[in-house]
Amino acid sequence: MRTVTVSPKFQVVIPKEVRESMGIVSGQKIQMLTYRNRIELIPIKPMKKMRGLLKGIDTDVKRDKDRA
Repeated sequence: MRTVTVSPKFQVVIPKEVRESMGIVSGQKIQMLTYRNRIELIPIKPMKKMRGLLKGIDTDVKRDKDRA
């Protein structure tokens, strides 16, 4: 677990190890939300980088007999 300090301007620095492991780059947008008394940062990835994310996923869906 990493500890960071909040600056007088309420800024924090994301540690290098975390940035590198998550692929966060300068200027990238990050979504911030609160959940159960904690803060979560979620990197927003460009749609172009999402290409192929679901490649090979099984798209067969079992349907009820009364459905066409």
